Amino acid sequence: MPEHSTFLTILLGHIKDTLQHNAHVLGQTVVGGQQPTWQSWEPLVAASLMLVVVLLLASAVGSRIKQDDAVIPDERLSLRTFMEVFLEYFYNVAKGVMDAERAKKYFPVVGGAALFVFFSNVLALIPGMPVATSSLDVTLGCALVVFVLFNLYGIKEQGMGYIKHLAGPAWYLAPLIFPVEVISLCVRPITLSVRLMLNMAVDHLILSIFLGLVAVLLPLPIMLLGCLVILVQTLVFTLLTCIYIDLATAHEAH
Repeated sequence: MPEHSTFLTILLGHIKDTLQHNAHVLGQTVVGGQQPTWQSWEPLVAASLMLVVVLLLASAVGSRIKQDDAVIPDERLSLRTFMEVFLEYFYNVAKGVMDAERAKKYFPVVGGAALFVFFSNVLALIPGMPVATSSLDVTLGCALVVFVLFNLYGIKEQGMGYIKHLAGPAWYLAPLIFPVEVISLCVRPITLSVRLMLNMAVDHLILSIFLGLVAVLLPLPIMLLGCLVILVQTLVFTLLTCIYIDLATAHEAH
């Protein structure tokens, strides 16, 4: 996708010589074989800042819930109310895909992914703000975390039965089915990351273009469409995470 400057680009520009040196030390990219530049650090810094923001929000809401009157709902919309409604919705999504026991067990991963993706996507509505999820580096990193975790969960729950399940129902079908299943597993993080990255990159780019043409009123429909994209992409990423965990941890009886 075409690169465009953000506020973070300006800030990192003050130390671009150091960043350029570190980028050169890392060598060429795995995909494309290109030499990274100092601007290649921007998505990683944006993702790190968003991670800090999510942790601070979680800490603030957690301290509020620990108070004695936490059982009483707030009279108006607050950060605590928003987080409760947001996480309850995605918990119900996880419970709808898995059973209630597994949804509760694996919800830290599901809820954490939903929070990170949502708040990262929201920045796409603010021109000039860095959108971490518009970079394949960040979305692929998130998808690989999900990939590693659901496979670990599957092995933990089913042991060698998880590997055996990939070989199919009969031993004579294993040479055919096992490679297909392995390829299917490896494709999951790619589709998960590329879908999110392309949607958010295009959404942010279109909004920036319209704001560059006309700064008043005209970009509003694009911003409304962007709100829909943000919600849908957060839901899709979280829903697929739930599905992958469910498929990995479901026993034969299910």
